[in-house]
Amino acid sequence: MKPTQKLHALGQSLWLDNITREMLDDGTLKRYIDEFSVTGLTSNPTIFQKALAGGAAYDAEIAAAGADIDTEALFIRLALADLTRAADLFRPVHEASGRMDGWVSMEVSPLLADDVSGTVEAARQIHRQAARDNLFVKIPGTAAGVKAIEESIFAGVPVNVTLLFSASQYEAVANAWMRGIERRLQNDLDPVVHSTASLFVSRWDAAVHDQVPAALHNRLGIAVAGQTWAAWRRLVASDRYQKLLKAGAPLQRLLWASTGTKDPNASDVLYVEALAAPDSINTIPDKTLEAFADHGRVQQHLTDDGGDSARVLAEFEQAGIDVAALAGKLQREGAAAFVQSWQQLMAEISRKR
Repeated sequence: MKPTQKLHALGQSLWLDNITREMLDDGTLKRYIDEFSVTGLTSNPTIFQKALAGGAAYDAEIAAAGADIDTEALFIRLALADLTRAADLFRPVHEASGRMDGWVSMEVSPLLADDVSGTVEAARQIHRQAARDNLFVKIPGTAAGVKAIEESIFAGVPVNVTLLFSASQYEAVANAWMRGIERRLQNDLDPVVHSTASLFVSRWDAAVHDQVPAALHNRLGIAVAGQTWAAWRRLVASDRYQKLLKAGAPLQRLLWASTGTKDPNASDVLYVEALAAPDSINTIPDKTLEAFADHGRVQQHLTDDGGDSARVLAEFEQAGIDVAALAGKLQREGAAAFVQSWQQLMAEISRKR
């Protein structure tokens, strides 16, 4: 049994953190599904910016677009053409898993990060245009995003919450999801509105690599993940959460994002091995997927109480790292990076037109 199959057997979903038209056309994604137990994928503006700039796969469709469609609407059309194809490949596992797995994700424009009503409307439009019940709309878990998440869930739009960097940021969006479900129940609406909450991991370690001693390298992201896992377990066990589950609401799963190793001196499967846990998701780049399938080891390392995460976080505080402040900084930097990729994406499509 391949390591990827063992991870699936443990109860963790393995999703691909990438999509290109080439991998759909040449069968690469289908191979990942068949050989590596990949059961979903995620995308973001950076992934699409690289996909469009890296080849000519989209050129004919861009050239054929009429002048009546603006650049952003054209991009959404291009992206959804890929994502709906991927969603259809994942439909069998989506149905077999009771809709818990087999998802793909499309992000709203990062330019709307501080615009609650604009984000909610964009999420509705993407969901409507995709016409696939296994497509998540990605909304950042920023302060404005928290309200947009609640409103989108209440509107029945499945949401993948992105750009989370701490347990407290996770708890804020989990509460937003619960409020959205509670409002649906109060209005006699179906409580089955799926959601995931994506915690970014490796960016922590990249951010502090040059600020801490070697003994602390590549340990912060995993410690934050352990703390967040413990928060998730406590929340799921709470009376409020259990009441929603008993009413028919699905579990909002944690998703580990940014799990490709950035330090060349560390294991190339560091974060996949460390974050193995049932009822969770790990979304990883192609290179990490291939590496884990080749030499990954599977055993559950995350514990319900967070293990040694509190002690490790205390060591970073003693080393001069303000973990709470850094969480906010990383979220702001992540949002800014997506804006930059979005602007480059729009410029690339305009250039090709």
